[in-house]
Amino acid sequence: MALILGIESSCDETAAALVTSEREILAQRIASQDDAHRPYGGVVPEIAARAHAERLAPLIQATLADAGRSLDDVDAIAATAGPGLIGGVMVGLVTGKALAMAGNKPLIAVNHLEGHALSPRLADPALQFPYALLLVSGGHCQILRVEGVGQYRRLATTIDDALGEAFDKTAKILGLGYPGGPKVEKLAATGDAKAVRLPRPLLGSSEPHFSFAGLKSAVLRAKESGDHRDQDIAASFQEAAIDCVIDRLKHSLPELEGATALVVAGGVAANQAMRGALEQFAETNGMPFTAPPLQLCTDNAAMIAWAGAERHADGQSDPLDFTARPRWPLDPNAEPARGAGVKA
Repeated sequence: MALILGIESSCDETAAALVTSEREILAQRIASQDDAHRPYGGVVPEIAARAHAERLAPLIQATLADAGRSLDDVDAIAATAGPGLIGGVMVGLVTGKALAMAGNKPLIAVNHLEGHALSPRLADPALQFPYALLLVSGGHCQILRVEGVGQYRRLATTIDDALGEAFDKTAKILGLGYPGGPKVEKLAATGDAKAVRLPRPLLGSSEPHFSFAGLKSAVLRAKESGDHRDQDIAASFQEAAIDCVIDRLKHSLPELEGATALVVAGGVAANQAMRGALEQFAETNGMPFTAPPLQLCTDNAAMIAWAGAERHADGQSDPLDFTARPRWPLDPNAEPARGAGVKA
């Protein structure tokens, strides 16, 4: 049984975890930066990087102590190496390199998106490759066919905003504060999803990709009109977003033939209305549906450690001069999408 230390610092969560190759999370600590970024309505990269640098070392020490383990007990160090805010990524990766060098341990440089992509396998031992993955977070919105560890075929991405970003911007427009996604979901539960007519960008399009910029702009116009209650705007936005996601999944179905399950991962996967719609879609199309537990949806180090465990089992490791990457696509061979889709 291998023991992997995971480090995550790609955005505004500083996290460390110890995970075994038998899918046991021995310990995990996450230091949130919400209070530091709340006055700005979003993540400030410089503040995030500074907080990672201050918190990461003691967080790792505390995580090891929680599990009653030391660095000597660890078989490999897995650290997020991208994509993300480059300052934070560098803090985590350099820390991982230092620990690997000091303890003579293998370094595994993990793609943050692969952490999300493989996280359902940490929670569900029965989940087998290949599976269909909807990856929805603050920075990414993609449909992928997951063939194996390191084997991803991107079928769709966003040409502008990610869905999580659209949730956060909607929260800001409605004055809900940061982080916005959970606040929009909570407010939407008290609203009428049919009260505000909002667009469904690319609905029915032959193009496979997502677009949420127009939906976000429509939310701003609805708010500025003064004609609608905030809870109705939130509910209408959430329903429009879900409609777009389901439509794009329908478009990708031919490419997903033979998938063992429909999987959702990433921060937006915590949204219960989204989960319900995806579960219904999967059932209608004869696919099992699976999603990681809520604590594995948002950024965390357990998913990084597990991605490291999967790669460690294959005998993979990375050199100590591995470079941090602000952008790192899961499928580098995917045809570039128009607009800002090149981000993915």
